[in-house]
Amino acid sequence: MVAEQGWPVDVVPLPPLLHNRPERIAGEVERLALDLRERYHAVAVGYADCGTYGALDEVCRRHGLARLEGLHCYDVYGGAERMRAMFEKQAGTYVLTDFLVRSFDRTVVAELGLDRYPELREDYFGHYTSMVWLAQKPDPELRAAAQRAADRVGLPLSVVPTGHTGLERSLRDLLARAGLLAAAEAAAAGRV
Repeated sequence: MVAEQGWPVDVVPLPPLLHNRPERIAGEVERLALDLRERYHAVAVGYADCGTYGALDEVCRRHGLARLEGLHCYDVYGGAERMRAMFEKQAGTYVLTDFLVRSFDRTVVAELGLDRYPELREDYFGHYTSMVWLAQKPDPELRAAAQRAADRVGLPLSVVPTGHTGLERSLRDLLARAGLLAAAEAAAAGRV
């Protein structure tokens, strides 16, 4: 997304499996942000709260960092109001992004041990009633992978096309709050 927009921004990722251990996210973000501040004039955090229950916000406050708005990445892709309405309508909804569809066997099945202990399926997924794929870039291969994920845990699948509009809007807002948008847009327009 950053490259597509021509924004002169470096994306420095943290391990995606941190989402399985949200209590570690704030500390890892803080460590990386402090390291990056040595090399960059501005740092922004490309995480929503992601289950840190405010710990990430505290790190951002302490270090003057802007982060993505929202409780989780689902708000970024699907919109906070749509997600709230979806969860109110069907509280037992398990949500997938394109990344989770592609990595389901590794990030969910293997990480939770379902590949070794399939009897845990009921412990982990017994209270879920549906699975929703927030499809950013749907294609037949991803659709089939999403269906396999739903079948693997015994949930009916719904597909909600979202595209990248929410992500683009959220990133644009993040860059603006971090004081990077004007420079990014000027560079993208060739004015720098």
